[in-house]
Amino acid sequence: MKIQDIKPNQGKISIEAIIVEIDSPRDINSAAGSLKVANAIIQDDSGKMKLTLWNAEIDKVKVGDKIRITNGFAKEYRDEIQLSAGKFGKLEVIGQEDISKLPAPKQEVEGKVEAMDDSLYEEDDEW
Repeated sequence: MKIQDIKPNQGKISIEAIIVEIDSPRDINSAAGSLKVANAIIQDDSGKMKLTLWNAEIDKVKVGDKIRITNGFAKEYRDEIQLSAGKFGKLEVIGQEDISKLPAPKQEVEGKVEAMDDSLYEEDDEW
């Protein structure tokens, strides 16, 4: 699957992409307890999109990592699709890329990446 093919509320997403940006992690409190969350931007040859990293996933990846997400889930928040491995998915690092040599994607993320909707984690069992 390619980034351009991901739709809101889609599950069972399997994708490979490069992490091109990671925001600083932050702590949130939810019904599930204290959690760490960080937003990242991933890219493949079809586009870029936001990836939400939770807890241990944050320390697992760095800019330039080629990742594979298996059984991921996409949500829409503030007119932007956000991808996450979620509770039932898997995120793994499968390589390393020099992001300065990546070709420009066909589709750019529009506007500034906004804060992730923290309520998504506790409201939906898919996450």
